Amino acid sequence: MVVNTPEPDGEEVPELGEDRTDPSTRLEGWRRFIEEDPAVFDLLPEQQWQALSPPMRDAYDEARIAYHSELQVVRTSTVKDIAHQGRLLTLLNQREHGARRGLIVSGEWTTGKTTALKQLGRLHELRVRQRFPGSDRIPVVYITAPPKGSPRKLAMEFARFLGLPVIGPRHNTIDVTSAVCQVLIEARTDLVLVDEIHLLNHATIAGEDLSDHLKYFTEHLPATFVYAGINVEQSGLFTGIRGKQLAGRCVLIRTGPFPLNTEWRSLIASMENTLRLHRHEPNTLVKMVKYLHQRTGGMIGSLSHLVRAAAISAILDGTERITRTTIKNIRIDHSSESSGHSRPSSLPHTG
Repeated sequence: MVVNTPEPDGEEVPELGEDRTDPSTRLEGWRRFIEEDPAVFDLLPEQQWQALSPPMRDAYDEARIAYHSELQVVRTSTVKDIAHQGRLLTLLNQREHGARRGLIVSGEWTTGKTTALKQLGRLHELRVRQRFPGSDRIPVVYITAPPKGSPRKLAMEFARFLGLPVIGPRHNTIDVTSAVCQVLIEARTDLVLVDEIHLLNHATIAGEDLSDHLKYFTEHLPATFVYAGINVEQSGLFTGIRGKQLAGRCVLIRTGPFPLNTEWRSLIASMENTLRLHRHEPNTLVKMVKYLHQRTGGMIGSLSHLVRAAAISAILDGTERITRTTIKNIRIDHSSESSGHSRPSSLPHTG
């Protein structure tokens, strides 16, 4: 998103409207995700900012709020590792005629699994587009495992991503699956991303049926399958013969909280550099590095929420900066708030 700031010279206030789009689990939404540039915003010079009329100030603030509401993707070591392993597998599987190797990303909630999964897909698709400009390929498919899944529900997730014509009750699971496989083969899809894989439990009959159907897709599509889910080792994914077979074909990467180290400090510095506030003191957040780790437990998702919410709050209340008080008053996820690393009664001095 490139934000054009308003000029205080009597121009009409820009219409912000609703910037709604299809989710990434639909082809159009996925393509928009791939094509969108990282959000950018340039602050107005002090004098020009002060001269804004109230309507212009409102429009300017709304644009900044929209900017801060977007998740700023930070290239963490985890994201880099998953991108590297994913690319290695797609290269190894290029000419594989037997069972292809896959990748499973497992970890706690808010540890960046989905972000890393989608960044892997984005990097892969951009490489394919660069190699085959102007083609009508669909290099990447991104779906989520259906809750209380069945083979038909899984096939429908693929069909919805592709935007296939409405499929009625007369079309059985084999019909839908065949149509999906034909389209994906013709579109030369070579990377399939399946999120929320912890919903697949091999300890249940429904989970076994869903697993068999997913295995059918892996065997009939010349693609690398990458999965992500919450603590899949304990979810039943590796249970039984099917689970052991999956475990024998997939590399496992675990995500987790960041330790209080140099990378954690770098993450906070990177997020602080994205702030667009007129009165924010540089390095305020960096000086809170220990507190922010204690408050979020090292969870990247919780840290991102905390910083972005604090920035928006600073715009709404007119302070234009993040302070200890601002951070203290921001509520984050219940897990972080109620666990052993919940916020203390007072914050450390930040200088």
